[in-house]
Amino acid sequence: MESAIVDLREALRERLAIIHNEDSRRDEVKHIARLRAVSEKIDSLQAALPQPIDPRLKHYLERKSYDKALEYLEANCSGAL
Repeated sequence: MESAIVDLREALRERLAIIHNEDSRRDEVKHIARLRAVSEKIDSLQAALPQPIDPRLKHYLERKSYDKALEYLEANCSGAL
């Protein structure tokens, strides 16, 4: 389970890095492709999380509130839910 949380947290960080990368945004097609790929990765990792998960985290992930999900994981999870 710890690995799933760590992987999810890293994917959420990767998404933020892509969003904030000025160079990436210059090539819109590649930028959108990178965002799509990391979003699919997040969806896969979310589906792989052992159930049940904290209702707040579940809410953030289901609503695609990825910034809030990352904040939650960084504040509340030192490896496990």
